Amino acid sequence: MQRDLSLEIVRVTEYAALASARWTGKGNKHSADEAATSAMRSIFSSIPFRGTVVIGEGEMDEAPMLYIGEAVGSGSGPEYDVAVDPLEGTDIVASGRNNALSVVAIAEKGNLLHAPDMYMEKLAVGPRLAGHLRLEDPLEVTVRRAAELLQKDVTELTVSILDRKRHADKILVLRTLGVKIHLLSDGDVAGAMATAFPETGIDLHVGSGGAPEGVLAAAALRCMGGEFQGRLLPENEAEIARCLAMGITDPSRVLGMRDLIGDSDIYFAATGVTSGDFLSGVKYQFGGRAETHSVVMRAETQTVRFIHCVHQTQVYLGSA
Repeated sequence: MQRDLSLEIVRVTEYAALASARWTGKGNKHSADEAATSAMRSIFSSIPFRGTVVIGEGEMDEAPMLYIGEAVGSGSGPEYDVAVDPLEGTDIVASGRNNALSVVAIAEKGNLLHAPDMYMEKLAVGPRLAGHLRLEDPLEVTVRRAAELLQKDVTELTVSILDRKRHADKILVLRTLGVKIHLLSDGDVAGAMATAFPETGIDLHVGSGGAPEGVLAAAALRCMGGEFQGRLLPENEAEIARCLAMGITDPSRVLGMRDLIGDSDIYFAATGVTSGDFLSGVKYQFGGRAETHSVVMRAETQTVRFIHCVHQTQVYLGSA
């Protein structure tokens, strides 16, 4: 069952990617997100497990949700926590840019952090830096320590960060240090994951982004031997109250891997919607076929499988 489950969940991300990719470059992020969500929900219902969504789509995006608390799966079999982002990068798809993904992570019930939809400060690294850096340290200290550990000059490091006004101070620090900056328009799950794929050349991912995406990134990095640290950034009393209601008694505390994703086995799958740093996007072929490129991983074995699949597109819902 466990071996089958790791391949079953990639079907979920494949069909969400196929459904949403038809909206690439059409300027309609809501329709793209709705298509991904509907396809994901439909395929989930065929998988023999009892899942509960603990991390769904964000209220920040006012998006059609797979909502927190929603039951997914066939209703029989083992119980799991489920974290989803049917379309990580709605604006990316709408504008036809790179690095949009469909993402799912599942873990044994009670392990995934019930993450509130607010900003989270983040530090993501690959296996070579895992366990050696601290989110609490000033960014300059972190960068210099990373360079030392990787036996690189600081100017040889590449750091990814979302291209946002709120990151102006961090970007200034990075520019002053002389590192290479990989600015992301959107998609910080992909940005965090890239640190564990040597071919991307990304050494660190820093900055703030959505807390639910942080949990998804932590799940992926656990499967690859990397590390993710986060700290919630509530902006008002209402957001602090939401943290407390979810059992997060100290919102200012740095959250490590155990806090975010527990200690159980984890399954993670992502399918490229548009091409990015480590996954190709959906490609349409003659005769109603389409190609997808996915990665599916399991924490217990740290197995990483890349799956290139050709589909008959008539079998999924959604029309552009």
